[in-house]
Amino acid sequence: MTNTLHRYGKAETFVDDYIVFSLPAKSKMAGQTGDALAAQKRFMTIASQYHPVSLGDALHGGALRPTKSNSIFGHWGKRNKPNLRKVLAGMSKAGTMAAVFDKRENAEAFVKRIKEEELGISVNISSSIENAKNACKVAGIPRHSIAYSLGFEHVGDNTPGKQAIMLSTMCGHGMVSINLAQKMMSFVRENRRSPREAAEAMSRFCSCGIFNTTRAKRILEDVRIGVK
Repeated sequence: MTNTLHRYGKAETFVDDYIVFSLPAKSKMAGQTGDALAAQKRFMTIASQYHPVSLGDALHGGALRPTKSNSIFGHWGKRNKPNLRKVLAGMSKAGTMAAVFDKRENAEAFVKRIKEEELGISVNISSSIENAKNACKVAGIPRHSIAYSLGFEHVGDNTPGKQAIMLSTMCGHGMVSINLAQKMMSFVRENRRSPREAAEAMSRFCSCGIFNTTRAKRILEDVRIGVK
């Protein structure tokens, strides 16, 4: 079970949401030694070549990070350009490294490439079951295992404000609060901010960099035009 599995929404809402991440494992009992950082740096460098929405280092953050500005205006404008190079340069210790894609062909090509690289690290795909199966098929990988999130008790498809839940759960560590998501939704409804601006502002608070601004923009566009 990973934090990425708690993303809320029907399978079709993940059409533009693919998270491919690497996890190092070292067991002294199994005789495993060494440092996976070099392999993970290779993983992330290759990911950057396949047009990801974001790269995420769980120890340091993603391509959009909190600002040190004391002004609310620090969350808007040109500062919201994702910085993939900063993520790559800041990797200092092996941990959970993730690449987020919004296009099926990019995600599948990356998974295929990583399979060919044989880096010796565990790689997981988090998306809808169909999306993950297709990516494995393209790469020629038999499915090893599958994990489900059982969802949230009493949260159904007709729950009011479900878009806020969809936005908030894109940060599996709970750093994008429901209140922040609702505030951004209000800004968009009132035309005070565009869906892009609101999505990028929320992305800053995701500590491991797995927030997908493309999916968030799509959800916020539905909010703007009144889709329930």
